Amino acid sequence: MSQHMKTPVTAQSLNRGCACRTLDPERLRRQLEADPSLVGLYKEIARSRPNLFSATTVFISPEQYQGMTDIVAAIESVVALPEYQAATLARAPAIARLEHGPIGAFMGFDFHLGEHGPQLIEINTNAGGALLNVVLARAQQVCCQEMEWAFQPPTELMQLEQIFFAMFAGEWRRQRGDMPLGRIAIVDDDPAAQYLYPEFQLFERMFARFGADAEIADARELAWRDGRLWHAEQSINMVYNRVTDFYLQDPAHVALRQAYEAGAVVLTPHPRAHALYADKRNLAILSDAQTLTRLGVPQALRETLLAGVPRTEQVVPERAEQLWSQRRKLFFKPASGYGSKAAYRGDKLTRRVWEEILAGDYVAQTIAPPSERLTQVDGTAVDLKLDVRAYVYGGMIQLVAARLYSGQTTNFRTPGGGFAPVFVVPISAADEVAGEV
Repeated sequence: MSQHMKTPVTAQSLNRGCACRTLDPERLRRQLEADPSLVGLYKEIARSRPNLFSATTVFISPEQYQGMTDIVAAIESVVALPEYQAATLARAPAIARLEHGPIGAFMGFDFHLGEHGPQLIEINTNAGGALLNVVLARAQQVCCQEMEWAFQPPTELMQLEQIFFAMFAGEWRRQRGDMPLGRIAIVDDDPAAQYLYPEFQLFERMFARFGADAEIADARELAWRDGRLWHAEQSINMVYNRVTDFYLQDPAHVALRQAYEAGAVVLTPHPRAHALYADKRNLAILSDAQTLTRLGVPQALRETLLAGVPRTEQVVPERAEQLWSQRRKLFFKPASGYGSKAAYRGDKLTRRVWEEILAGDYVAQTIAPPSERLTQVDGTAVDLKLDVRAYVYGGMIQLVAARLYSGQTTNFRTPGGGFAPVFVVPISAADEVAGEV
């Protein structure tokens, strides 16, 4: 723990002044390999994904946590408005207008922590990492006795698997009522090649612990026949969807698409959720005062959104000249993008890339700089950028976790970076020990 930290102790001062490594590798191994079938998973992650987990912890204040909660709740209120749904679904493919009941598991609300509160950067409908972050948070050790008060998770870690399973069971009931939960497939393209494949393995075992039949399946190997979805010789009743073809338009996903359109499979998350939440053009609605007023959003919610969602607009030819001149203050993202793919900081743009942006379907978002976390890499103190992801279901935050990185956008290539657990600093406890640190 740094001896030069100023008082009073705050989340920011801890992030900027405490470079302690709090990850206990042996505890992480036990968490990952709690099921006998997963023995060896820890070594495999260390070998093939050395930057998946950071060795440090991120701290946030109660006000920051409440700010994220308020923004999530405000967005849920807007999404429920018929006028908003009509506007967002009208520009989406027809499959997004299907409504079978489920609302979408593991919504990811990604925030930067700015000087004026949390800033919502984007929403993702198939946010990965929730179960990995549960085991990571459980593998932390207090760096010193004086800091024990700071390690207060915002959710009850020991109950999160039950909460996650209840979410999937709830999604099932929304479409199937009281029918017994059927066989679940965790689906992606070439799952074993995915960077977060270890999480698929953890989910498979989690479902099994709660008595559900589950398997990991390649979306391209699914078959639609006799009115049912099949993987090999197994009939699939529910799909935990990790595919990033959000509207199932790829011909390789035709079986999954047909099963979903027929209502023959419970799919979560699904195309409708992506259209309502994750299309980046929605951020232009959520950050525009006139549009929110026209939709009938109450003033208090408008104020929350305008303060917490950076100004975003769709890139259109008639605005090209102005946006180019303002580019150093903007971040450009594809409307249907994910994982920072084809996203660009305006101050890094070349004319060639700018022409590609104009020819594509992009939004321009006012840059909300990320905060930073001091950490140790090979004995050297290093400042890494961070964002905070809130995993949300039905408007309720289930878990918050951070990603540490360097460069333009989040990645898992930064030494010392990766997922990091988030702990809320209790103000009263911090004040009590401020003079001792």
